[in-house]
Amino acid sequence: MGNMNMEEIKEIEREDLEETSNEPEELKRIAPWMKQITIRGLITSVLIGIIYSVIVLKLNLTTGLVPNLNVSAALLAFIFVSSWTKLLQKAGYVSTPFTRQENTIIQTCAVACYSIAYGGGFGSYLLGLNRKIYEQAGVDSEGNNPGGIKEPGIGWMIGFLSVSCFIGLLALVPLRKIMIIDYKLAYPSGTATAILINGFHTPKGDKIAKKQVHGFLKFFSLSFLWSFFQWFYAGGDRCGFAQFPTFGLKAWKNSFYFDFSMTYIGAGMICSHLVNLSLLLGAVLSWGVMWPLIGGLKGEWFPATLPESSMKSLNGYKVFISIALILGDGLYNFLKILFFTARSIHTRVKNSNIKTFPDNQKQNPDDLQRNELFIRESISIWVACAGYIIFSIISIIVVPLMFPELKWYYIVVAYILAPSLSFCNAYGTGLTDMNIAYNYGKVALFVLAALSGKENGVVAGLVGCGLIKSVVNASSDLMQDFKTGHLTLTSPRSMLLSQAIGTAIGCVVAPLTFFLFYKSFDVGNPDSEYKAPYALIYRNMAILSVQGFSALPQHCLQLCYGFFSFAIATNLLRDFTPKNIGKWVPLPMAMAVPFLVGAYFAIDMCVGSLVVFVWHKLNSKKAGLMVPAVASGLICGDGLWLLPSSILALFKVRPPICMNFLATT
Repeated sequence: MGNMNMEEIKEIEREDLEETSNEPEELKRIAPWMKQITIRGLITSVLIGIIYSVIVLKLNLTTGLVPNLNVSAALLAFIFVSSWTKLLQKAGYVSTPFTRQENTIIQTCAVACYSIAYGGGFGSYLLGLNRKIYEQAGVDSEGNNPGGIKEPGIGWMIGFLSVSCFIGLLALVPLRKIMIIDYKLAYPSGTATAILINGFHTPKGDKIAKKQVHGFLKFFSLSFLWSFFQWFYAGGDRCGFAQFPTFGLKAWKNSFYFDFSMTYIGAGMICSHLVNLSLLLGAVLSWGVMWPLIGGLKGEWFPATLPESSMKSLNGYKVFISIALILGDGLYNFLKILFFTARSIHTRVKNSNIKTFPDNQKQNPDDLQRNELFIRESISIWVACAGYIIFSIISIIVVPLMFPELKWYYIVVAYILAPSLSFCNAYGTGLTDMNIAYNYGKVALFVLAALSGKENGVVAGLVGCGLIKSVVNASSDLMQDFKTGHLTLTSPRSMLLSQAIGTAIGCVVAPLTFFLFYKSFDVGNPDSEYKAPYALIYRNMAILSVQGFSALPQHCLQLCYGFFSFAIATNLLRDFTPKNIGKWVPLPMAMAVPFLVGAYFAIDMCVGSLVVFVWHKLNSKKAGLMVPAVASGLICGDGLWLLPSSILALFKVRPPICMNFLATT
């Protein structure tokens, strides 16, 4: 989602990358792979991982929309360690130089840690198992059995993540040379992160980094103080600046207002203009047009006596139309990536048969140098294969003990197919920068829910979705990191180990952070800030697989057909029209989010997009340098305040003032 900013950084930092790669003795000066992982690096990774786990979980439990924060993590790693080394130097202590390899390791470990908070199912398939989501899905719905409930628990969540998240790290390790060196896949996000890191560790890059550090600290402080100030006025339901009726009370009732959230403004600065405008279009279409019209048909389309939260009432239209958009967009992109992957592999195989000279005769010395290190620091295929088999066996034994509804033989088949699915996803991500692991998870959800029947289908589908998604997503993330490591001359061994360390930390940090939210706030309540929309969406997908279309309210199926077709048509329009037209076609996946959540966060993110647009008009070069730093500062400042505010809520300490707005009588 941050591709536009990444391309700008790439353009600005290109000279720096060339500077860093023209040194013939570079390989000799690189520390051995074990020394690239340092104590200070691990401490920094844990700090960044905790901060970003809080931020990611807030986004996950409120909207379900999380921007790509890899570049931000690399920037934060540089700020923390460079500031620490300068303080030690001023105190008279000599510290080890901070290298690009250590910067890369910290970024990799931190991203692996907070990725568990995003991809671990806390806002989707795992939370979809709890009683509150079960009741929202309809206690009388066929297939939505009371036996399909498992309340969140720190113990079983840590156990489930521990047996499911490590498998993906080993699935594609034997293919790393093929993906990075032979196929030369771009992995745009990994490349952009490497360019940023390389740029930091040059004389010119150091000057740029100082400006970015100053901008980050300035906006971090402002964001933290603003969040602290807002807290005093939020002493009740619908109180505070977050409920400010910017466009009037009638618009506010339909969720159209600016809620002064620095997190969403920062996320809007990172996401592309197209994502933010698609969110706004979805908000206007749903909360501005459709829901008021369908709500007016109460008594005709659905019984007037039903509460609005019932799946046979207005809420059913919100959930299932969102699912139709998500599935239409997901199916199109799934087939598109498979097509591009198959075509690209076919072309490579065809071309390999007619080659008469080796590739390395055409490569420049810098590429050969990177390739030499990448190949030299090899990872044993036998170790990777043995590790995959051992972790798979542990998962096959443990997961059915936790969830008897998911039979062991389904897990065996899933892990046999997982490497092939991981390859398709990682290859597609390398070509397009689109990680569609969630689509593979949804396919598993539908298949397993349908195969397991009405009694066990919901739980089997949700848990199976998590297993497949974890493997496929981790494999793709590791390949992105290998690309970053390849360009920063970082050892693949240290990259894999740091990814494993980050994953282990994340398996503990993410559940603990989730429980901080779960115990402090009303998570899963459709009327609260922490709606967790995807938990309800995923559970209803499983119910739909078990029950069929009888789960839908009246006329909802026809609307779902329409929006499913709309999602496919918009994707076709974007891909087959001229670029100057296609770039304005909205993204159905982004449009679907406000259908269930509301319009307020889309307005915040569009404000962030407006800031970036104006900044580029005034000073494009400075904007390209400073936007990632400013956005990171806004997100991290607001995210850091969440920790003390959650602890205060846990101890029942309420803000002293309730500021709300009422119509005059």
